[in-house]
Amino acid sequence: MIKDVVIKELKKYEDERGWLCEIFREDAVSTEALNDNGERRREIDYKVPMSYISETKPGVIRGPHEHQEQSDLFVFIGPGKFKLYLWDNRKDSETYQEKMELEGGEDNLISVIVPPGVVHGYKCISDQPAWCINLPNKLYKGENKKEEIDEIRWEENPDSPFIIK
Repeated sequence: MIKDVVIKELKKYEDERGWLCEIFREDAVSTEALNDNGERRREIDYKVPMSYISETKPGVIRGPHEHQEQSDLFVFIGPGKFKLYLWDNRKDSETYQEKMELEGGEDNLISVIVPPGVVHGYKCISDQPAWCINLPNKLYKGENKKEEIDEIRWEENPDSPFIIK
């Protein structure tokens, strides 16, 4: 488990009309990462100024990259499935250089908050395109898209230690 990464199992509520899945509630954001006392749960503050959805084709990889200030809240509920890769690149973290891999999508509904300094990327592992919803805590390129992008794009570095296969 990488410190400050939040993984939450999501539930579908089904009836004769179809289904509903809550993907974010500000009163229910908690972490399963370790805090300073070794406890497994604590409340965190997370705000959502924007959101988007993307579709990734089978076998396609997005990332890896990291943010210096932004956190991402990824939601994997389908259609399709992903393998998510995380590396702790924060030198002051107790889980520095640890790596995590997890699957999410139509068979495993999850949301994952990835804090700044944690390198992340994902690959579509289903035979069909897969959807990912992201609710980052910062506006892309800042207000009115006038700021520099907060990304370190490791996928563009041929010497990157962060490899997705």
